[in-house]
Amino acid sequence: MNEYLDELNISKVIMMIGILLLISGCQDMAKRDPAFAAVRPPLPPVQPQSNGGIYKPGFDVRLFEDLKARRVGDILTVRLAEATNANKSSSTEIDKANTSTITNPTILGASPEFNVPKFLPLDRTQDLSLASSLSSDHEFDGSGSTAQQNALTGSIPVSVIEVLPNGNLIVRGEKRVTLNNGVEYVQLSGIIRPVDVLADNSVLSTQVADATINYIGEGAVADSSIIGWLARFFAGPFMPY
Repeated sequence: MNEYLDELNISKVIMMIGILLLISGCQDMAKRDPAFAAVRPPLPPVQPQSNGGIYKPGFDVRLFEDLKARRVGDILTVRLAEATNANKSSSTEIDKANTSTITNPTILGASPEFNVPKFLPLDRTQDLSLASSLSSDHEFDGSGSTAQQNALTGSIPVSVIEVLPNGNLIVRGEKRVTLNNGVEYVQLSGIIRPVDVLADNSVLSTQVADATINYIGEGAVADSSIIGWLARFFAGPFMPY
């Protein structure tokens, strides 16, 4: 009986380990973002039965047209050619000095003076007056500089989700790539002009208006490059030291 229970416990442990491995494996799979999902083209209206002519209504391509994207649901390729280079430096220097002096006033032709009380630990050979002076000196010297460079190349297929009244196309798309223990996402959305679409049905990302380009990584490699919450607190502006 004890041997049967031991075997049952071992099988339960093996099953739990298998479930945990399966869950961990599923967490590394790419997840679809509904905001960048492709749009299916609308169904064409029902047309009467063909009369045998060459032209057939619906998703047609006429003999004098090319294969460039122009309708909802069409696909085109955006070639990523993003490169930015920014530099900024600043220097500030402040020097301020201030001196204030108040002379002993004259009251009825005489300057008031008074003796030092016995309980004060001061030089009792001198009399005190109401004259006073104040001086201050402040200096500040600060400088800072920053530099940033970014580059993103590649390509991502996108689909047309809307055709504007002026003919411009609103596009969006997402590419999901799972590599070993990580997932890479490339997301793009924006507005393009049909005249910017090249003969191979592609367009440069620098010609996409109102562009939103996201390059996101998930997994062990991406997690290792994220600063922890405690270290973020000590490096944040709320840390007084």
